[in-house]
Amino acid sequence: MIALLPLLLLADLPTLDCENAMTQADMNECAFRDHQAANAELNAQWQQTSSVMKSRDENFESEYDTRSGYFDTLLEAQRAWLGYRDAHCRSEGYFARGGSLEPLLVTSCMTHLTRLRTAELEELVENN
Repeated sequence: MIALLPLLLLADLPTLDCENAMTQADMNECAFRDHQAANAELNAQWQQTSSVMKSRDENFESEYDTRSGYFDTLLEAQRAWLGYRDAHCRSEGYFARGGSLEPLLVTSCMTHLTRLRTAELEELVENN
């Protein structure tokens, strides 16, 4: 019964209308939800793109080319991008450093860059 208590508490929360959010807390929550959706899209595209890159590695004749493979290069780029995204968005948040607006600025930046990265990953599959 105790495990059901958090679910019962959530059931009493009002539905958040992100199209008409008025308080900073609601705007922050809506931005967080938007980022979660963008991140889910990125993860789905990552699965597809990494699968294609692994397939390209299997079909690549590397006798004369000893550089990193398709997937290893993609993984290196993704790790670098994650570091860039996090640091860049943290710096954007500093415009409201310590204020209630800071989480909205950081999360909105992360959502924007995540959507751009998702498109980049998609292009790697479509254009090559």
